[in-house]
Amino acid sequence: MTRTWSALRLLAIGLTSVQFCSAQASIPWKIHDLQRPVPTVVDPGQPGQAPSDATVLFDGKDLSKWTGKDGGPATWTVDSDYFEVRPGSGLISTKEAFGDCQLHVEFAEPLPAVGESQERGNSGVFLMGLYEIQVLDSYQNRTYADGQASAVYGQYPPLVNASRPPGQWQAYDIVFHGPRFSGDGKLVSPARATILHNGVLVQDNVELTGPTANGVRPPYKPHAAKLPLSLQDHNNRVRYRNVWIRELDTAR
Repeated sequence: MTRTWSALRLLAIGLTSVQFCSAQASIPWKIHDLQRPVPTVVDPGQPGQAPSDATVLFDGKDLSKWTGKDGGPATWTVDSDYFEVRPGSGLISTKEAFGDCQLHVEFAEPLPAVGESQERGNSGVFLMGLYEIQVLDSYQNRTYADGQASAVYGQYPPLVNASRPPGQWQAYDIVFHGPRFSGDGKLVSPARATILHNGVLVQDNVELTGPTANGVRPPYKPHAAKLPLSLQDHNNRVRYRNVWIRELDTAR
């Protein structure tokens, strides 16, 4: 009996060791290998500037890198170093398509605040035009948790409410990985998002259940690896500035 128990313990330890080893990441380079390629040098820029390898989507002058809802010119209002939603004009989208990315967006909610819940300072950042990160005036404004500022709309409330008062500039820093589909259109891996709101972690590598929508959670449908980024017109005069994006190459 003692020998049998000892054998079982050894077997369990062996299986655990195999499982542990199989879970280790595979790195095709020797440790401290001087032949391993070094990272590309990027100028991070001064505060308020985009990194040198970023695509600047708004330079403070015009919306030449955006289109309107029907593919024509974007008609939101440009004033000084920001642009503002023109209510009723519809969403705007980037002319260029993007996939995995790091996105920086700064926004300011209308002052004085008008409306309540979802009617106060509502807009949205749509990654790939499908996956919305909610923009809302969530400063002392109660609404449903998965619809407040920095929520993955309809899916994940933020970990905390890091909203500033209306009229003050705020920032989203988003790391997004799009979904992967097989050749026959099946979902291989879901989209993932990590978000900082005003420098505070509010979404920690969450897995999206599919595209975002109001009142429903649609399933994934196969789509291109890169699609335009969109900003929502929800009839509130939300302002945006300093919008830039870095495409991510996750191969190492």
